Amino acid sequence: MGYYLSRKMGAQIQGMWKSMSRDSRLVASPRVVNIEDLRLLAKRRLPKAIFDYLDGGAEDEITLRENCRVFCDYTFRPRQAVKFPEYNSRSTVLGAEISFPAFLAPVGYSRVMHPGGEVVAAAAAGHAGTGYTLSTISGHKLENVRAATKGPAWYQLYLVGGREVAEGGIERARNAGFNALVVTIDTPVAGMRERDLRNGMTEMFTGSLFAKLPYYQNILEHPGWLMAFLRDGGMPRLENVVIPEKGPMSLMDVGSALSRAVVTWEDLKWIRETWRGPIIIKGVLTGDDAKRSVDEGAAAIVVSNHGGRQLDCVSSSLRALPEVVAAVNGRAEVLMDGGVRRGSDIVKALCLGARAVLIGRAYAYGLAAAGQVGVARALEILRADVDRTLRLLGCPSVAALDASYLEKTRNG
Repeated sequence: MGYYLSRKMGAQIQGMWKSMSRDSRLVASPRVVNIEDLRLLAKRRLPKAIFDYLDGGAEDEITLRENCRVFCDYTFRPRQAVKFPEYNSRSTVLGAEISFPAFLAPVGYSRVMHPGGEVVAAAAAGHAGTGYTLSTISGHKLENVRAATKGPAWYQLYLVGGREVAEGGIERARNAGFNALVVTIDTPVAGMRERDLRNGMTEMFTGSLFAKLPYYQNILEHPGWLMAFLRDGGMPRLENVVIPEKGPMSLMDVGSALSRAVVTWEDLKWIRETWRGPIIIKGVLTGDDAKRSVDEGAAAIVVSNHGGRQLDCVSSSLRALPEVVAAVNGRAEVLMDGGVRRGSDIVKALCLGARAVLIGRAYAYGLAAAGQVGVARALEILRADVDRTLRLLGCPSVAALDASYLEKTRNG
């Protein structure tokens, strides 16, 4: 029996390494040289409904597009004919040193994009020397995610399931060793994501067999994803939203649960009492909300419009960043997410006052395309971009970046 198990385990490990080797070749240069290349690979591998969930935004997707486009409103002002002994892209966020100023943002439903989901994304972040943020809407247990990374890890809190369930999640996150709690304040209800409605996300995952029939053809056209999905056990449950006497919440119960889980400023009191570590408020777009976040004890603020997935026609994150930085006035660290696809985008955000950025789709495309090696490739691309941009700017470190390295070319 021992011999049989040893052979079986050896075969599994060999199969895993073959798969990783194949994925490594898939995302290697020159086939993949930027984040858009990873996006196209993800689009090829995923069924349309899953890809559009990852790629899409709310309503007319105006904010989704503007998050990326707004970086073009700023051009660089380099210092030429300078040379430094070294260029330092390392940064510090909430006391933790990271290899370059990009943290992985929370991305829900990651396990549906790739069976490794949150675990392999966290592992890739740790190997790259940066940190990972775990969404409440995740298919892997938070304990397993924390154990997968040697870097800093944050737990992003939704109040789905109510206060008792949230307190249970916070306690588990504390015991597992998460370093900070991220409280998202911009989801009183899920945004109107029209792609998801047209693609039948709800019908595919919760409807009857008859309701699913119109969407089967596209799924069958992606056999690689389908086989991995079925081997992983099909639709995962929310392992970190544990309902008393019922167990983990069903994945597609989230939409209705969000409308009953609005986070208010008053909730910050009991959240602070339950979580004694740093609290990060995510979803801030105005100076007034930034000041209120600091008054409520936030150690850091994430300037964010939820990747254009909630209220359409709000400000892009980069455009809102200077107002928030001015309002905070050094009383908390300011981070930003939304639209980051290149290292030069990261540098522009830092020039405008961000301590670091959070990247979401940029690494999720890599995850969907090739699992852990896809995430690693996304981080490798962005870090190399940051290093190159510093050298071309004639700036010795990310800490030395400021607004003097930028020129705004468009008002708005």
